[in-house]
Amino acid sequence: MSAVARVCRNDLIGMARNRVAVVAIVLTLLLSLVAMLTSLAHRDANAAMRARFQAEADQRFDGQPARHPHRVVHYGHFVFRVPPPLAAFDPGVDAYTGNSIFLEGHRQNSANFGDVRQSSLLARFGALTPAFVLQILAPLVLIFVGFGVFVREREAGTLRQAMAQGLRAREMVAGKLLALLIAAALLGAPGALALIWLVAAEGAPAHPALVLAMGYAGYLAIWAAVVVFVSARAATSRGALLMLLSLWAGVAILIPRVVPDFVAAARPTPTRLETDIAIQRDLRRLGDSHNPDDPHFAAFKASVLKHYGATRVEDLPVNYRGLVAIEGERLSALLFERYAMQLARAQRDQSDLVLIAAAISPTIALRDLSMRAAGTDLAAHRRFLAQAEAYRYGIVQRLNRLQAEALTYDDDGKRNSDPEAARRVRIDARNWQALPDFTYRPADPGAQVRAAAPAAAWLALWLGFAVMLLVATTGMIRRGVA
Repeated sequence: MSAVARVCRNDLIGMARNRVAVVAIVLTLLLSLVAMLTSLAHRDANAAMRARFQAEADQRFDGQPARHPHRVVHYGHFVFRVPPPLAAFDPGVDAYTGNSIFLEGHRQNSANFGDVRQSSLLARFGALTPAFVLQILAPLVLIFVGFGVFVREREAGTLRQAMAQGLRAREMVAGKLLALLIAAALLGAPGALALIWLVAAEGAPAHPALVLAMGYAGYLAIWAAVVVFVSARAATSRGALLMLLSLWAGVAILIPRVVPDFVAAARPTPTRLETDIAIQRDLRRLGDSHNPDDPHFAAFKASVLKHYGATRVEDLPVNYRGLVAIEGERLSALLFERYAMQLARAQRDQSDLVLIAAAISPTIALRDLSMRAAGTDLAAHRRFLAQAEAYRYGIVQRLNRLQAEALTYDDDGKRNSDPEAARRVRIDARNWQALPDFTYRPADPGAQVRAAAPAAAWLALWLGFAVMLLVATTGMIRRGVA
């Protein structure tokens, strides 16, 4: 047996004899199992609920009687986003952003029914998920298991004896690191099995799952190296434990919680109310279809008459009111898109600034990588918003076109005063029953992997820093016993 293996075996035996270490590892394993089962059940329940609500919304929309097309525009429709398979591992921002949108003409509504908005304040502290256990609790267990790997031997006087018998410093460091890495692998085993299950049994994309596994493995390896370094540097066991706990509290808890608040304060985004007011203000500047003297719609009317070679809107072969509805929706949709892109850029800038803080906290890098690879990050939510808006615009414009082509201008104008005209403007329900149903399309696995690349680069830098710590630890041990 090599010297590294002997050191590793002795430390593992010492960990096995330490009741606190054994209890901590067993409890963490049980907690990981409970986290996976509850997270999977929560995701499946959400998916089933949203699929059921979507089916009900589709049925109610299709079940409308014969109506005026513009009434169907204002009747509206709900669309829901079903969580991706890897959301069982890391639900990401899903609980905060909402999962459904009410679509209607002339408006772009925000997502609703996020778990945090309709539950107690305790939900804001985070759900119990495999990602939470590995990001926060697993490093804490590694600290309790390994804080004394070097300092206890120094206190007992066995470290100098081992070195005097020919054991090299790098073999000592490698053996103790290997023991901690085995403990880390044991702690990460339930998460790895969960990812394998999600890929094999539920069709989760393999490459993002592999990125998740590698990211969490690298994260735990970083903590193992930090524990070895601090244990070698500390003068007493108590000092090593206090130093590591302080480091864990700052790096894994405080910094990831405080940095987003600082970034939000430094780069604020407009509220929904402010955005709605700005959109209405800009829309009035572009054109008001209800104002006969509006310059934009006066020019639009002139262009339509010229196109069809007519002198009055009553002589057009199409319903001019439907054409106005099409143009008005086009203008408002352009404004919606412009403001949505501005908000997306602002949120992306905030995320980039938060990720810079990964220079002082690997937990921030891992959290970003985890959500992006799982497809539960803010970009995935924006993708849902963009697809919902494209769907909204498509069905609204098809209904507006029905108003323009299936109704006469005369009947449309008399529908509130002439019962026969009101009957004729109610078109058959098969027209909106033929509209396609909404289906959310997640990003392809390659895009998820590419999105996680910046955070992966930060973790790689942290791994390089961990290697430097191990080299420094080797030097300290060599000088300390010389």
